[in-house]
Amino acid sequence: MSFAAIIFDFDGVIADSEVRANQSLAESLTAVGMATTYDECLRDYYGHNWQETQRRIEARFGRPLPADFRETHRTRARSRFMEGFDAVPGAPAFLDTLGPMPRAIASSSRAEYIGWALGLFGLGHHFGDQIYSADGWDRGKPHPDIYLAAAKGLGVDPARCLAIEDSPTGAQAALAAGMTVIGFCGAGHIVDRAAHGAMLRGVGVHHIAHSYDEVLLVA
Repeated sequence: MSFAAIIFDFDGVIADSEVRANQSLAESLTAVGMATTYDECLRDYYGHNWQETQRRIEARFGRPLPADFRETHRTRARSRFMEGFDAVPGAPAFLDTLGPMPRAIASSSRAEYIGWALGLFGLGHHFGDQIYSADGWDRGKPHPDIYLAAAKGLGVDPARCLAIEDSPTGAQAALAAGMTVIGFCGAGHIVDRAAHGAMLRGVGVHHIAHSYDEVLLVA
């Protein structure tokens, strides 16, 4: 089928951010006495918005996070990102190929962070105001709400949208919205790409892409 729009997840699809994000979350949790490793963060919190992540952390440790935790963590994460943060390889060139095709971002991250990162990468003009954030929503991914909001904002039937997702949680959200989904395995946090692709296939994605060259074959 020909797609009427492409909807991108952000972290791990546009921004090569998941290694730094999960390293900094592990450090922030450990600093407040909730010892957590990078691998545990990637396993348990990857792909979820902050509200769900906080629920999961507090359920695991049986106590609330400190009131200033998110702000303190945000400062630590921003510092890590500034050490060498960049777009996912191939993402800028792929966006350049899209011409007038409608596109949006549907992410679990904060809108302010997405805008900052797009500015850093010089990619903001590709999306304009079509940036949808599930931060603050009670129903983030894997619920379809954020993808449905993005399709509505673009004025496109969800069934005619191609979604690009790197996490099982996000892929489930796009699938639940009725979209065709590419499981993307081209970012730095994915060490075993074959295993990650198999995991995404397991949740039902329609295609697997290990790079943006492979996304082009579908889009």
